[in-house]
Amino acid sequence: MPFGFGRKKDHAAEAIETVAPAASRTGPRTVGFIGYTEDWRLEGAMVLNGRLLDMLNKRDPIELEDVRWAPLDASGPLESAPGIESLDPYDLIVVVAGGDTLPQGSDDERAAHRVHKVSFDVALEAPPFRIVGTIHLHPGSNPESLLERASQMFAAVTDPTIGLGDQTVDLGQAKVVLVNRFYLRDVTQVDRATGQRHEFLPG
Repeated sequence: MPFGFGRKKDHAAEAIETVAPAASRTGPRTVGFIGYTEDWRLEGAMVLNGRLLDMLNKRDPIELEDVRWAPLDASGPLESAPGIESLDPYDLIVVVAGGDTLPQGSDDERAAHRVHKVSFDVALEAPPFRIVGTIHLHPGSNPESLLERASQMFAAVTDPTIGLGDQTVDLGQAKVVLVNRFYLRDVTQVDRATGQRHEFLPG
């Protein structure tokens, strides 16, 4: 069975905006799942312990329930896919990290984890998607390092905008997406206001 998914605003908002109470976000809990492959959009539910990013980077199959899918080109609606009970992270290009996929902690506490990192506004080319957002890297690293095949298969992009051809993927209220580095073809520093490459003038 092929994987992937097309856009459907109402279902996307429902899955992304379902945030677990803070007290339950330190242990196993059921969260909404939205992921994208080359051809499809896939939605469902999964049991998560900790952060979604850490789970994906383990590269183990993801167990899913109540799966629905639709083609990326919007040629059909989301339909039930009872035959899909697990998913290989290698098949995923982009995964939406809703609020319920983050561990318990305040915004200040999460910001503290980034204190020793450097922020870059970038455009990531991961065909058929173009993701514009902010990445946070350790000092001495540059955005192009995402193109290297490292142990971390997925990278987090905050405040993302995802383009698909001449359309924009609806992410609801999600502020983070996780991008599979194995699909990256280009990484460019950009001006967030325009999404265009920085122009460095001589002198």
